[in-house]
Amino acid sequence: MDSSANLPLADDGYPAAGGVARRPAGAEESARANRRWWDAAAPAYLAEHGSDLGDADFLWCPEGLREADAHLLGDVAGRRVLEIGCGSAPCARWLRTAGADVVAMDLSGGMLARAAELNRSTGIRVPLLQADASALPLGDATMDLACSAFGGLPFVADPGAVLAEVARVLRPGGLFVASVNHPLRWPFPDSPDPEDLRVVSSYFDRTPYVETDGDGRTVYVEHHRTVGDWVRAVVGVGLVLEDLVEPEWTPGRKQNWGQWSPERGALVPGTLILVTAKSG
Repeated sequence: MDSSANLPLADDGYPAAGGVARRPAGAEESARANRRWWDAAAPAYLAEHGSDLGDADFLWCPEGLREADAHLLGDVAGRRVLEIGCGSAPCARWLRTAGADVVAMDLSGGMLARAAELNRSTGIRVPLLQADASALPLGDATMDLACSAFGGLPFVADPGAVLAEVARVLRPGGLFVASVNHPLRWPFPDSPDPEDLRVVSSYFDRTPYVETDGDGRTVYVEHHRTVGDWVRAVVGVGLVLEDLVEPEWTPGRKQNWGQWSPERGALVPGTLILVTAKSG
């Protein structure tokens, strides 16, 4: 059964939020809600952002940083790579064209259905896996690299559980690189207008952002961590933090993306990229 069934849509095609609250939300509630949300939102999201994401391209963040320029994963040719939260899997297909042996994973069946369509239309076929990132159905030390471009980590209640799973499936010396919402975004309004850069909530308030439908059912959950929280989560599972990247806005890039915009991007960071490695 389609998990997005009966989820009402707003005029923009995204799931309609009947209410918004800041309250606790656990792992099961977060996963269930976000699976339904992304299943329902997939057509609207890809209609809005698909041309920017591309069919076989690796965009790390709305600032426009691409792996072809950043080389955060190094040489991927011949490497076994796991992408977590692949969406329609453009990053995985780009990695495949660069010579990697890729597995693309997502929680959302709706997103994976679009990924399968693009596999067929591009002729670049990557294996697709539906799973929760906190319970990866992969063997120990089977991956050389793992990556996640805004895929999953901002939406999970327990990032340590996901990071522990990533550490488990990585081979010694393997990299895990992930982009997430920059924690500095949390205190500001969700607006691309630089005039709205005013603090409206506490940076230190980790209470999740929760949207509900008209019947009060949870339909979307996003979790906040400070920069220190991310550092502690990474080192807490035994990964080595090699770099924290805060991408600057790409010169000439004009696309707005939610609260990201060229004007706002010139003033404050919107993305944090964690570059980590498994020792050994």
